[in-house]
Amino acid sequence: MKNPQEIQSFGYHLRKIREQLNLSQQELANEADISKITIQRIENAKYGPTLDILISIARALEMSVGKLTEGIKMEFSKKN
Repeated sequence: MKNPQEIQSFGYHLRKIREQLNLSQQELANEADISKITIQRIENAKYGPTLDILISIARALEMSVGKLTEGIKMEFSKKN
């Protein structure tokens, strides 16, 4: 896992959004046309979503990818 803190942060953020919208994992998965297990893995920081999955989730939630990822804590370090 290349960015475990960011993946965990995004998973928590996605769960929070989903719960605020009163959606189950299955409902979100159906709307995004992805599997429920994918939603579970993302929310539990077992899987970092691909861009394709981010787009599908954002569309299902009727928001931009930027809005979906807004507020995610990201750490950047300069590589030497």
